Amino acid sequence: MNTNERETIIQVKNLSGGYGETVILKDITFDVYKGEVFIVLGGSGCGKSTMMKFMIGLEKPFSGEVFVDGIDITTADEQQYQKVLRSFGVMYQNGALFGSMNLMENICLVLEEFTDLPRSAMESIAQMRLNQVGLGDAGDKMPSDLSGGMRKRAAIARAMALDPKILFLDEPSAGLDPITSAQMDELIVRLSRTLNITFVIVTHELPSIFAVADRCIMLDRNVKTIVATGKPSELQAGSDNPWVRQFFNRQAAKNEDGNRE
Repeated sequence: MNTNERETIIQVKNLSGGYGETVILKDITFDVYKGEVFIVLGGSGCGKSTMMKFMIGLEKPFSGEVFVDGIDITTADEQQYQKVLRSFGVMYQNGALFGSMNLMENICLVLEEFTDLPRSAMESIAQMRLNQVGLGDAGDKMPSDLSGGMRKRAAIARAMALDPKILFLDEPSAGLDPITSAQMDELIVRLSRTLNITFVIVTHELPSIFAVADRCIMLDRNVKTIVATGKPSELQAGSDNPWVRQFFNRQAAKNEDGNRE
């Protein structure tokens, strides 16, 4: 479908932000469309994870607006923000599972906080989410008993507990071997297509970007803003920005003498 015909679920408008007096992101504007896998990428220190924190309301930008499912979370009151919280889930880079709880308990904790469901219903939902990420037999396992890839899958299951419209994933392939990383990519694509979940993924892992992305934006720490927007294949072949082409083609940067740095 033409992206111009699709429903916008996230809007970032003229956002600038950082920490203290340090500006990390400047005049950022983009839309995320319902049902797509959208990647925020760039080199180290470009502000990818900071951008995600602004998008989920963990940090406030210096200026600009962030609309999530129609609500500007930069100005939302507590009641409005709690409503927005139910519309998205978050998987942090290290999984952030509670080590003293098994996987079933980790997922049920979210349901206990946001719903009044009986315990049996919570456990049924938790089991369904574990089944959807390929961990149907692991509900009684502790996070310490799992591999890195399994912990990330479990964190996605927990993020899906409230049936969110949007999933934010921070570096889902980081620290995984190539086979496990490919399995994670397949899971993301399957969940996107079968459940119509919108994914916003922060990563710089090129194989995963090409495997899952419908569209992406690329941030540059030198200019502190977006330097490319589009499909990965289009940016690899046709970007007029040499640094963007170098990134997507995994080429070393050149210095002013034309030598590899």
